[in-house]
Amino acid sequence: MKRLILALSALIMTTAVLAATPLSDLPKKLHTEGWKAGHVQGIAVDAKREFVYLSFTTMLVKLDMKGNVVGTVTGILGHLGCLEFNEEDGRLYGSLEYKNDAIGKGILRQEGVKKQFKTGFYVAIFDVEKITRENMSADKDGIMKSVLLSTIVDDFEAEVTTKSGATLKHRYGCAGFDGISFGPAFDGSGKRLLTVAYGIYGDKNRNDNDHQVFLQYDVADWAKYETIHSQDELHRKGPKEPYGKYFVYTGNTTWGVQNLEYDKSSNLWFLACYTGKKEHFANYSLFCVDGAKKAKVKSLKGVDYQKKGALLSLAKLGAKDPNNGKIYGWRNKYGACGICALGNDYFYLTKATKSKQGRGATLLLARFVGGKSQAFELVE
Repeated sequence: MKRLILALSALIMTTAVLAATPLSDLPKKLHTEGWKAGHVQGIAVDAKREFVYLSFTTMLVKLDMKGNVVGTVTGILGHLGCLEFNEEDGRLYGSLEYKNDAIGKGILRQEGVKKQFKTGFYVAIFDVEKITRENMSADKDGIMKSVLLSTIVDDFEAEVTTKSGATLKHRYGCAGFDGISFGPAFDGSGKRLLTVAYGIYGDKNRNDNDHQVFLQYDVADWAKYETIHSQDELHRKGPKEPYGKYFVYTGNTTWGVQNLEYDKSSNLWFLACYTGKKEHFANYSLFCVDGAKKAKVKSLKGVDYQKKGALLSLAKLGAKDPNNGKIYGWRNKYGACGICALGNDYFYLTKATKSKQGRGATLLLARFVGGKSQAFELVE
């Protein structure tokens, strides 16, 4: 079965209406399954036009609010991850990676393609109005443009030398990027910027990979970079430098920030991760960056080949890491495969599913409570 199964208590409202809608009227659970692709990576909701978007690693699924499949984009030979709908231009943004590590090789093996791509980390930008049928081509139907983020390529390909003389591949443990969201600039200017979060290798034998790394971009001038995405020959157009580069000390996580989401109502940035494996950290899977605090230039713990960096502050929410007093977070069950802020402290959290028919996803309505032991409370 390759169709959406939806359990809805009502239609999704616009974000503005959600805040005033009685709890009993909100959709509590959405489920889709039967997709022949990788596991669900991210979600986005266009509340105004009443569409939901889901990335399944190598494909994008577009649904209407009655549970019908409006269209799909297939044939993506990279890793399509976290998604963000931009209300200002009506387009969908997503992280898209092409690399020749275990993930990249696994994707090509899954798709049955014998091909090798030059390493590239792109922001994919979908003209979602053109997605009107199933199995539309990622690079033949003119649906997707992309912009190369060369700063991530540089960090991924870099070799660094520590003070002890050790040579390490991948600056900061950079494995690419995944999380993506729009929100305010970390310098306090009030600008609305696109923020992306690095993937981080979970290497237990290095100390420079214990920060999450963020880049911020002003997309107002991106028209000069946006290029129809062709996998026959990946372009190399994009900004040379980001608006800003920032760090937040969380301890190492497995593959870094999987889903990044800014919530305007709380002024918090949600960092949903897979737990890390370093024993001297609490290894939380969810953190919140305090959007009210400007970044401060400080030394970066464990990064001895760089003098200083712009450091962000974690909100003092959740449990305190007993060994690292400035780290707060939760061991949250859902979110790493998709998190979407709906306003008024309500979110969709995504649970990945799998059956004989293929991959699936369940979107769960939850309210952010920010307790010491519990970040979210599912709406039953």
